[in-house]
Amino acid sequence: MADIIHLLPDNVANQIAAGEVIQRPASVIKELVENSIDAGGGVIHILIKDAGKTSIQVIDNGKGMSETDARMAFERHATSKISDASDLFSIRTMGFRGEALASIASVSQVEMKTRRSDDELGIFLEIAGSRVFKQDVTHCDIGTSILVRNLFFNVPARRRFLKSDNVEKTHIFNEFYRIALVNPEVEFHFFDNDVEVFSLPVANIKQRIENIFGKNPRKRLQQQLLSIQTDTNIVSIKGFIGKPEFAQKYSDQYFFVNGRFIKHPYFNKAVMLAYNQLIKQGESPSYFIYLEVDTETIDINIHPTKTEVKFENEQAIWSILNATVKESLGKFNVVPSIDFDQDGAPDFTPVRNLENIQPPKTNFNPDYNPFQSTYSRPKFDWDKLYAGFETQKVDSFQNSLDFENEKVTPECDNNNIEINADLNSNKTSSIFQLKGKYILTSIKSGLMLIDQHNAHFRIVYETIEKQLAKNKSYSQQILFPEEISLSPDRLIIFNQIKHDLCNAGFTFENTGSNSYNIISIPSVLGTESAIAFINSMIDDLKESEINIQETFRQTLTLSLANVSAIKTGQALTEIEMNDLIDRLFSCTDCNYTPDGKKIFTVITNEEILNRFK
Repeated sequence: MADIIHLLPDNVANQIAAGEVIQRPASVIKELVENSIDAGGGVIHILIKDAGKTSIQVIDNGKGMSETDARMAFERHATSKISDASDLFSIRTMGFRGEALASIASVSQVEMKTRRSDDELGIFLEIAGSRVFKQDVTHCDIGTSILVRNLFFNVPARRRFLKSDNVEKTHIFNEFYRIALVNPEVEFHFFDNDVEVFSLPVANIKQRIENIFGKNPRKRLQQQLLSIQTDTNIVSIKGFIGKPEFAQKYSDQYFFVNGRFIKHPYFNKAVMLAYNQLIKQGESPSYFIYLEVDTETIDINIHPTKTEVKFENEQAIWSILNATVKESLGKFNVVPSIDFDQDGAPDFTPVRNLENIQPPKTNFNPDYNPFQSTYSRPKFDWDKLYAGFETQKVDSFQNSLDFENEKVTPECDNNNIEINADLNSNKTSSIFQLKGKYILTSIKSGLMLIDQHNAHFRIVYETIEKQLAKNKSYSQQILFPEEISLSPDRLIIFNQIKHDLCNAGFTFENTGSNSYNIISIPSVLGTESAIAFINSMIDDLKESEINIQETFRQTLTLSLANVSAIKTGQALTEIEMNDLIDRLFSCTDCNYTPDGKKIFTVITNEEILNRFK
């Protein structure tokens, strides 16, 4: 019987490795930029076209490569970072596996130009699908330039599974942030389709954070961030954490260890516990935390992406990190503390001579009467002031429900008709509000309990849904326009949803530099912050990889209805409660809210009788 086990060809082995290392265009940028940093690049240019699907180019002014090194760099497991197994425990470079360039070249068309400072001419290489098509000398600047074209050109199934340009750009920006934040000593220039979206000069860590995220005025980083720093023989910690009042649903959270971005849920829990009872449930603070540990106490050789790290002293680092964050929150008076430190307190000299001490004396007029006055209040006929008041019908709640003077077309099912008939037969029945949340009313078959927020949510949702379907919305102009500034990754999502936002009643004026003035807002928003609402929508969509345009109208309708619905705890008059019930049972679905929550329940007469047996 013939042998069946054989070695795979290099190009096949490289494509298999590429499946783990190169998952999308963002992976290419991560690997190439990290190589540029390891090569000592002080200025790095990143250029992408069509979210990296057409081309990705990374140019650095590092030390470059010789002709032999340039050729060897594309061989699998070829690296200059380590020599033997012991080097794995003293890694300070970003890369060390020697798989990145080989994997990239196996699934794309690559052109590389590189020159060392001692060489007069550089080296040009052209590779596609792991095959070298050209190698020659060329004129080029000192450093290395790598151009990657047509990613996954020879793996069509993989290319088809790439997401939309906007989703891929979001992943690219996220990878760029992770590298730029930990290398503030490097100057970065990022171009998207020949438009410069980032120009980051050399700076300290806080300035780099400001340069990346400070374009959004919602951030106001100078006001938000608190510094943290501690040095122990186990770990050194520095960085910045956000104040509790600026916590939000989605926050910028970054851990770095020895100059490398990592994901570590256990350390994240240490930070979150320090904020216990300081932030609302469901919200989280921003943080940018940099850890420095002995390289021999960590293992970064866990996964090809190198974002997973094992720590030898994990529990001790957890405790130190938690205590450091708590200390910073207390130091800046974010949390109440008891301080018995007397340093700097004024020095009071005790009184030694206790003789002839007299109590203080006060003078007063015993005949003074503060209630005596020469002023006489003029008589006023209060009945005239309230004349006709009982006949006036003021119903502000009615206006908030019917903000466009149109009611939802009744399309009730048989169950709704029966309930309506039940309600109509008990028009004289009493109605009252329970704990500012439920409306209780007696009906023929028993007692009905209605959740007032859920009921109003359904009413407003169906009204807004009809408006958007007709492209007919009602807006109110803002007296002083609000400016919203967006970082490049958020601007991508905003441009996708801008049309639907305008249909909903928003009006924007482009002021340049990724900023817009909000001129008018939907009338249903009321006093809600337009900037907070739009940013919340972008945050929700940023976490989803589903086609935004297919789902946004539904998301927008839900958000507007939820924001404008009456809140739990709001007191209602009898007229308002009756009007709410009438409108609820005119909806197409009065049983459940748009997000599936029950609106009302009925306790039958039999159930009530059984409770007294």
